[in-house]
Amino acid sequence: MADRLAHKIAVITGGAAGIGRAIAERFAAEGADIAIADLADAGETAAAVTALGRRVYTARLDVSAPGDVAAFGREVSSALGPVDILVNNAGIYPLKPFEEITYEDWKRIFAINVDSQFLMAKAFVPGMKTKKWGRVINISSAVFWLNIQNFVHYVTTKAANIGFTRALASELGDYNITVNAIAPSVVKTATTLSSPLADAFDAIVASQAIKRLETPADLTGTVLFLASDDSEFITGQTIPVDGGSVRN
Repeated sequence: MADRLAHKIAVITGGAAGIGRAIAERFAAEGADIAIADLADAGETAAAVTALGRRVYTARLDVSAPGDVAAFGREVSSALGPVDILVNNAGIYPLKPFEEITYEDWKRIFAINVDSQFLMAKAFVPGMKTKKWGRVINISSAVFWLNIQNFVHYVTTKAANIGFTRALASELGDYNITVNAIAPSVVKTATTLSSPLADAFDAIVASQAIKRLETPADLTGTVLFLASDDSEFITGQTIPVDGGSVRN
């Protein structure tokens, strides 16, 4: 067990499974205490964090509900202490042709994929400013650069994540708080395996330089780097972690 995040407290949204759980376990292995916000039960993630000797706090909540997020912020501070690291991972990715996307669909995906990042930052950035140290890591997506059909609403939210990252970084640099994003490709999780996205896996892998499907573990090293002191002079950036689907 390493200690790159020793004495740090990290909040991870969508941490009950998939990418969020992988990040939580990696952070705990590096010494961080973990708070999880998810609509689903995060008991398995909590057990894994506890097994690594770290403290954990979990809450089932709608990360796009202002009152729920504000209450969660107070609960985490009381249970674990002032938060150092925020990973905005929660998101949904429904496939639907543009003509079939309703305004309700549009508002729902923006609420979960974009509003949640704003609300979580509002809850935890003030404490980081007081400490004069913090890390905000937003999960965007490589689909922003790729040609994938039936994703107009999703791609637009992922572009908003990148814009939010850049703009927030500009305001927080004086407080030694960095704000960065990562952009995964389609990641092999239980959710994606059971979704229509699975039909596109072969084409996505064929477009990559590394010819295999991405897994949650492929992301954790970059997220850990952005959460640690090793990245203290990197901010406002979006890093594709996608096997080379995007070659800037």
